[in-house]
Amino acid sequence: MHRAVWHEWIEPAEPPERKRKRLFGRRAAAAAGGPDGSGRGGARRGPGWVTLVVALLFGLFLIRQGVGGDDGPPQPASAMGDRSGASGAGTWPKGPPPEPLTRSLPERITIPFLDVDAPVGKVGLGADDWIDAPPLTDNNLAAWYDGSVTPGEPGTSVLVGHVDNKAGPAVFYGLGALEKGRRIEIRRTDGTTAVFSVYAVEVVSKAEFPADRVYANSSDPELRVLTCGGGFSRKAGYDGNVVAYARLTAVL
Repeated sequence: MHRAVWHEWIEPAEPPERKRKRLFGRRAAAAAGGPDGSGRGGARRGPGWVTLVVALLFGLFLIRQGVGGDDGPPQPASAMGDRSGASGAGTWPKGPPPEPLTRSLPERITIPFLDVDAPVGKVGLGADDWIDAPPLTDNNLAAWYDGSVTPGEPGTSVLVGHVDNKAGPAVFYGLGALEKGRRIEIRRTDGTTAVFSVYAVEVVSKAEFPADRVYANSSDPELRVLTCGGGFSRKAGYDGNVVAYARLTAVL
């Protein structure tokens, strides 16, 4: 498989925590009397500025406390996941693995633990040799990298999707919260559903992306699901990727 990194630079998304801060600031400015928070527009100047300061301080307090526990997309508990395949949370299937499937394109991904149910498109490599991302405007769309095997075939299949966009959380917003043993189901165009069980989740750096490890070929059917994660800046977006590792454990 091509040694590619999945990267998202186009219109970097704004984490909900920052978005909440920005929107709260606008509401506070409006409460100050003028559309620009200047106190002009009929409101008394003194009380308007007092309202603005109090509101902003209260907003910063709420943000620091994490209103609703929303501090951005969840991240795996550690920077390096356990890729041993040992069973963990959830129910790990028993018995021999199913026979690998023949080639058939994926058309839908379901992750019950995360309430993910989304269509799957197709992406290739960009001019910079990074795996492209699906359209940023669609927050419920995943994509299969067409340089990988189809899900269920022998080898490593790769699916990508956005963590968020300007409208809020996107399809793989919760990917970092996956636990070992959880199911990822890929419905294919031949009518079969390839069921994969997660055995590790980790965050990796985009600057030093371990392509040989993440995309390592396998004689057994494997799956990688990637989205953005790690640290965030408005200039560069997310500096890492969340990667979920899974292997085929059932065919429906």
